[in-house]
Amino acid sequence: MALVVLNTAIANMALPTIAQSLHVSPALSIWIITANQAALLMALLPCAALGESFGYRRVFRWGVALFLAATLMCALAPTLYWLIAARLLQGLGGAAVMALAIALLRQVLPSQQLGAAIGWNALAVALSSAAGPAIGAAILSVADWPWLFAVLLPFGLWVLLAARALPAVDGTARKADLLSIALNAGTFASLVIAAGVISEHTSLAAALLAISAIQLMLLVNRERQKEAPLIPLDLLSSNSFRISVIASVLCFAGQTAGLVALPFYLQHSLGQEVLMTGLYMVPWPLTVALIAPLAGRLSNRWSTAWFCSVGGICLSTGLAGAALWPLQESLMMLVPLTMLCGLGFGLFNVANNRNMFLAAPISRSGAAGGMQGTARLLGQTAGAVIMTLLFNLFPADSTPQLALGVGALLNLFAALISALQGRQAYSYKS
Repeated sequence: MALVVLNTAIANMALPTIAQSLHVSPALSIWIITANQAALLMALLPCAALGESFGYRRVFRWGVALFLAATLMCALAPTLYWLIAARLLQGLGGAAVMALAIALLRQVLPSQQLGAAIGWNALAVALSSAAGPAIGAAILSVADWPWLFAVLLPFGLWVLLAARALPAVDGTARKADLLSIALNAGTFASLVIAAGVISEHTSLAAALLAISAIQLMLLVNRERQKEAPLIPLDLLSSNSFRISVIASVLCFAGQTAGLVALPFYLQHSLGQEVLMTGLYMVPWPLTVALIAPLAGRLSNRWSTAWFCSVGGICLSTGLAGAALWPLQESLMMLVPLTMLCGLGFGLFNVANNRNMFLAAPISRSGAAGGMQGTARLLGQTAGAVIMTLLFNLFPADSTPQLALGVGALLNLFAALISALQGRQAYSYKS
């Protein structure tokens, strides 16, 4: 997970440098990110299904190997289009890691320890997210951008070798439905591309959204009668699992809106330099890293619905405080507010993920992992689209605070939805 998250964080911060080096516009360079995100969404559920069919470890290692080959292609990329193609392949490989990581943890540990394992997983993700920009900046200070990808190759080779120690659980040997995989890929590719062009080409975005919806309906109809559908309709029929997925989409949409809005607010409205903006953002992921292992252990003992509600309210309060507090007079107040955001996200995410996985039988852990990753990316995409729409509809000076308020509302809804459950998640033992 650290390998995949570091790759994303490093690439995101290096976009201006890559665009300048390859002599392309900033708008065109965004496709370096969009291609990777589209591939992840397209491949998460198919990788989960392949993991259940051929064995989690085997597909996980295939994914790491593809990720490594694509990373080498990124380091050697002579043009933007080569780099975009390589990032697409990186996303396909990374999807296997993201979809199957917690499914593999569930094979290693008993159910009563899963919350703690998810907490440590969240710690790795948070620290990687926080370290990525700093590592990228350090590399760019002494080397050209291809080294951003080259330095990941030794790390990736170690991951590939270490993965031999993962449990070799046999798969079900179910055949892959290629038409369903194609419909799934088309659904999410159309959705991500629509999100990328919605601000400049509204009609095209509307057409792509309609195409995405049609493909999704065809896919659901095709998979409805299957014992283990590609889109986990069997798991979504569970109230606990369904509410966890909806709450996750809302939480990640609100969090993304906040994380995108804060740098604009700090630099454009509050006049902060890039370095200071980065420093003011650090307390958020560091607090997630600190709280996640503790939240994992406590979520094994207390109601996950309660943890999700408290976490969502804390994150909502932090975002609302950042939007409403007169930071021009006391900018240091932003530090406890971002720490409150990190506390809330750590509590919510660990408990919600634990609930999602334990609401699924162990034989469908791969599908649960694919759905968990899909919910996260759908939320992040929605948050980015919300920011784009707000910037198009409102003055640039007021948009960041408005976006922080929208993020607060989305997380409040996530907290309320989690509270409606009012139950301890049902835990499958086999």
